[in-house]
Amino acid sequence: MHYFIIFLKVFLFISIINVWFFQFGKSTRWRGGDAISMPDEFSVYGLSENTMMAVGGLKVLFATLLIASIWFPFLAIPAASGMALLMLGAIGMHMKIGDPLIRSFPAFSFFLFCAVIILNKL
Repeated sequence: MHYFIIFLKVFLFISIINVWFFQFGKSTRWRGGDAISMPDEFSVYGLSENTMMAVGGLKVLFATLLIASIWFPFLAIPAASGMALLMLGAIGMHMKIGDPLIRSFPAFSFFLFCAVIILNKL
């Protein structure tokens, strides 16, 4: 189980970095509404650019803390909890604008991964 938890942490980190740094200005099949970039997606949700930057900063912070928790286990629960809450928010935003459920798949998967990390530490 130990290596599986490490895998989840690394997978979450790589995925968040990919979305917020490499896919930020690109269209993906997971974007809300008809958005073609991250700023456009937050606009579709009715959220400001400042909110987008705060959410992105928190996701990158929590993802980095998940990696750090491999060596500093006390960081696992706060990092995974913060990420899980942000993923619930992402699911809520997709629901708010009436997206098909499949668009929430990454956020739902990441939420489940965080839950597994948390439950492993309890």
